[in-house]
Amino acid sequence: MVTRDASYCPTCGSGLTTVRLEGRTRSYCDACDEPVYRNPKPAAGVLVVDGDSVLLIRRTNPPAGVWSLPAGFLEADEPPQAAAVRELAEETGLTAPVAAPALFDTAFVYPDDAPTVLVVIYAVDRRETTGDPVAGSDADAARFVTDEQLVDCDGIEPGYEATFRRAIREFGDRS
Repeated sequence: MVTRDASYCPTCGSGLTTVRLEGRTRSYCDACDEPVYRNPKPAAGVLVVDGDSVLLIRRTNPPAGVWSLPAGFLEADEPPQAAAVRELAEETGLTAPVAAPALFDTAFVYPDDAPTVLVVIYAVDRRETTGDPVAGSDADAARFVTDEQLVDCDGIEPGYEATFRRAIREFGDRS
């Protein structure tokens, strides 16, 4: 697990120290007399499972060139499930009723030089979607991949391969 501590206060620019607070070691600004919390940015995505395969996209935004699930950041007024369905449509052309995806997992993603992201992952059966998968925004490819084909994917976003395999195994059994 990768975590990066800030060196400077985002409010005043002073150098940070560390203190033990709320049972954890935290960054602290002595000038502001305040802890500096490092909360993750929320995102949501959805895995579309079609029997023994799962829909993946190849990202065009960092980390570009890797295969991942259709996902993106939540809008300020948007529930995670609605964000997951919106991102599915934007990145793959598939649509699904907001209530169709089931909560499947969560994951932390640690982008280089950016805040940690917490991804809420949903899964939905392909039969609950409409449309044909095509690469949309933030993607240059979209395709269904079987468990065996995951090995041949040229780069999977770190931390997701086991989640993809588990979605095929567990959610695909419902078909």
